[in-house]
Amino acid sequence: MVNELRREFYSLFAATMNVPVNITGASYSSNSPIAFWVDGRQRLNYVNVYAYTAPDELIPLRPFILRLAINKSAGRVTIVKKGQECRGLNRVWDFELTLLPGEILDFLPWIVSLVKVYDKGSLSLLQSPPHPFEFIVPTVGLFNEAWTEKAWLLANSTTFI
Repeated sequence: MVNELRREFYSLFAATMNVPVNITGASYSSNSPIAFWVDGRQRLNYVNVYAYTAPDELIPLRPFILRLAINKSAGRVTIVKKGQECRGLNRVWDFELTLLPGEILDFLPWIVSLVKVYDKGSLSLLQSPPHPFEFIVPTVGLFNEAWTEKAWLLANSTTFI
């Protein structure tokens, strides 16, 4: 199910971005596929959708929660197509959103908007998210991790052991 949601999200993301977006395949190192693009400042950016938690044979009642990460763990991406201008990885900003599978496609326009406003440097143009979310306050750094209310409630109210 993660692969299907990821594939649909990446395809719609690529169609909506209005810049060339490439999607990697699964690799031998078991990294999940990512969608990547070069922004207006010639920096390589990427988005990764993966299971944050999911049921399995040992813990069948574990909730199914996704994480959408933009430019997180920036050392992971080294793919640039031949002839593509790129000044390296975008280490200026990153963002993580933890959400439920039913929320991810609703967030697509908001994520595209987030990427575009960061590229333009004007966060005031960011539209409202489709589902309420809360930023996790870090001990150091920027507010770059958010959870939708439903994902937070599910993750923190479920005993799945």
